[in-house]
Amino acid sequence: MSELRRSRAVALLCVAGMMLTGCGRNSGDSGDEQARSVTGGAATGTITVWAMGTEGEKLSVLAKDFEAANPGVSVKITPVPWDAAHDKIATSIAARQTPDVSLIGTTWMGEFAKTGALDPTPDVVDKSQFFPGAWDTTAVNGTSFGVPWYVETRLIYYRKDLAQRAGVQPPASQADLSAFATGLQQKAKAKWGIYLQPGGQGSWQTFLPFAWQNGASLTDSANKNFTLDSPEMAKSLDYYRSFFTSGVSPKDLAQGQLEQGFINGTIGSFISGPWHLGILKDQGGAAFMDKVGLAQMPKEQAGTSFVGGGDLVVFKDSKNRDSAWKFVQYLSKPETQVKWYQTATDLPAVKASWDDAALKADPMLSQFGQQLNDAKSPPTVSTWEQVASVIDGEVEKATQSGETGSGAAKAMQQKASQIGTGA
Repeated sequence: MSELRRSRAVALLCVAGMMLTGCGRNSGDSGDEQARSVTGGAATGTITVWAMGTEGEKLSVLAKDFEAANPGVSVKITPVPWDAAHDKIATSIAARQTPDVSLIGTTWMGEFAKTGALDPTPDVVDKSQFFPGAWDTTAVNGTSFGVPWYVETRLIYYRKDLAQRAGVQPPASQADLSAFATGLQQKAKAKWGIYLQPGGQGSWQTFLPFAWQNGASLTDSANKNFTLDSPEMAKSLDYYRSFFTSGVSPKDLAQGQLEQGFINGTIGSFISGPWHLGILKDQGGAAFMDKVGLAQMPKEQAGTSFVGGGDLVVFKDSKNRDSAWKFVQYLSKPETQVKWYQTATDLPAVKASWDDAALKADPMLSQFGQQLNDAKSPPTVSTWEQVASVIDGEVEKATQSGETGSGAAKAMQQKASQIGTGA
């Protein structure tokens, strides 16, 4: 176990210990909680907010607008580095010294909801306005404990000029993707037809969409048990592994080589999120972007991609709970989400925001908006980060040492079952 994971485990044990010693919260049975209503009228008092990374640096722009519309309120924002955020939140829960509102990573929701520290989402928030995959990141055992703030999903980036030279079209199926990448390598003379993550931290985010496309599930319907050793999962692992055994995707690539390889044409395609638009423009120049194409994920039973981003939560120990939810509600308005995109380039989680010209008129961004209609997140179980590491490790064995899809799926299931879902 890494030092980071060890410190997280210690913090969570502290949280669990305090929950069991009479701190007054119900832990471990989040699905039975009922959301409370929010009072009407303007927000008042002080709202304390923790936000990470760029969000923490730029949220004051929206906070000032909210304060102007609610003269009796003051929003106090504390920027928190992402690498310290998880443990800082866990420690604040244990000490019952939480802020009113915090940004959290989508894969942390199950973990923090289980502590009993999160306030269930009230009905002032209309879940139908959000992309379904994004909303699912807030739901634990049927109860929502937050609101999607911004989202990201993954598409296929490819060199249009190389695809034209190879005579291949953007792939519609998984078989098409294999042929597409092979064509870029063999006919357009790219050294690598595609780059896929060959294991290591976060590779589950690239691999799992292929499993979802084939109908694989990660847990049973109640999120009580993992279901990672299915034929669909084994098939998907073999498919993913084939890109490496055939030499179409590299087994190792140094940091920075992906972008430069794509720009100089040695890498024909890769899968990534919207942040790569800015990276490629910065490194390749504005004119290079004319060579960049985007394609939806391949479709089998579904054309699913991964959905990530950030969720906003309100804590039960909030000293200004109703005003906190009013601030979250304000951040969820379509026009506010558009302004936030223009401020921080975070993609809106609210579907109606994508009708604004700032996003709709951009052909590349609109591709991401289209993919968000078929995008999934992992189950909101408290142990997900540990299980994600297991998947990362088995994907690496499959791509690097030739482990079969069946063998990797069985190993995933065995190790994940030992960890459990935390249910």
